[in-house]
Amino acid sequence: MKQTAVEWLYEELILEGINVPKVFYDKAKEMEKEQIETAFFKGDLFAEDYFDADNPTKDVSENYYKQTYESKTNI
Repeated sequence: MKQTAVEWLYEELILEGINVPKVFYDKAKEMEKEQIETAFFKGDLFAEDYFDADNPTKDVSENYYKQTYESKTNI
């Protein structure tokens, strides 16, 4: 099974000796799961509207990411 970004970060922080409360890890995993499920659902519903099987592109998914998450993650 693939490792998620939250799982990877959690493991790296632990290896560095940084204690992350389990409640934070659990909440991050929950949020990540919801984001993945939502992206999959939207992609399943609207894929035909955006993607050309003969000319696949990442532009639509990158735009979705920017509109959905980028302004929230600028630190």
